[in-house]
Amino acid sequence: MKKYVVMALAVLSMASCGEKKFHVEGQITEAKDSVLYFENIGIENIEVLDSARLGEDGSFSFDGSKPEAPEFYRLRIKDQIISLSIDSTETVTIKASYPQMATQYEVSGSENCQKIKELALKQMQLQKQAIEVSRTNGLTIDQVNDSILSLVARYKDEVKHQYIFPAPGKPYAYFALFQTLGYSLLFNPRTDKDDIKAFAAVATSWDANWPNAERGANLHNIAIEGMNNVRIADANNAKAIETSKIQAAGLIDLPLSDSKGVVRHLTDLKGQVVLLDFHIFATNESPARILQLREIYNKYHAQGFEVYQVSLDSDEHFWKQQTAALPWISVRDENGINSNYLQLYNIQAVPTFFLIDRGNNIVNRMENIKDLEQAIKSLL
Repeated sequence: MKKYVVMALAVLSMASCGEKKFHVEGQITEAKDSVLYFENIGIENIEVLDSARLGEDGSFSFDGSKPEAPEFYRLRIKDQIISLSIDSTETVTIKASYPQMATQYEVSGSENCQKIKELALKQMQLQKQAIEVSRTNGLTIDQVNDSILSLVARYKDEVKHQYIFPAPGKPYAYFALFQTLGYSLLFNPRTDKDDIKAFAAVATSWDANWPNAERGANLHNIAIEGMNNVRIADANNAKAIETSKIQAAGLIDLPLSDSKGVVRHLTDLKGQVVLLDFHIFATNESPARILQLREIYNKYHAQGFEVYQVSLDSDEHFWKQQTAALPWISVRDENGINSNYLQLYNIQAVPTFFLIDRGNNIVNRMENIKDLEQAIKSLL
């Protein structure tokens, strides 16, 4: 009996030794008793794989099965994050000090992780520059937007030519495609022709190197969808806007669905004074602004005032939660910040709102809510 037990244990030991694993190890000092999480960054969600409570020296060690295709992970303490990519049985070593671990860390053992660090630091610098521009005194909203768009354009050009196009099959090229500024992707795979080329280049490499990878298939679908969107947009731009959609004053109808799936037409509100409000609920400023609108709505709704609010949020479930208790008309454009209506209404920044009189005429374009009440009273 003992002989069989020993043989079974030996077989298990051999199987364990034969399993291909990767390792992530190192030290994060100044973080005693903090919990360090090791997480997988999936396509749709983030999953905690392991965690460790750090001791005095901050040492840690995590491992996992070698992925069939490059996969993405992160180390996290609270909101401090170090992004990683694994594509083999490599050992990646991280050395950092909390609470600056996201910006001041050393990584060895992986070229991809080193490149991801470079990209993460560049992204943080871009965000810092954008914030500085937004806080510059004396600039109009249009000037701020133009300046930030210029920063983003330069950043994208650099990343494309230094990281993506030279090595589209590298995991860091994939990582670069999904960097964000605020709540928006820096690279627009839906309508920007040049950005779609970057997605297509990486998708082609993944199709060749890892033909059955879920990430590759997802990239491929994104690139195809973007190409189709561009073709449709080009075809639509070649046509004149149907005159039936434009009122005498240039009011373009917005046939969008509310949370119950009912299509609500902006032009159906003729006879009322309407606030057309383009809004993103997933911003820090949204709750306070909604409270202000509630006060105005409650005060003037009985006199013929209505709100037609267009959400540009990407998360439909979140939007439904945020608007469940709102008394006015709330609709959502699933295209988000890539909405064609933003172009048709020449909107450069959100939130932006328009006042429409009882005859369906746009009479005022506003960005400052403090002047709104007086303007509404003059129309009622």
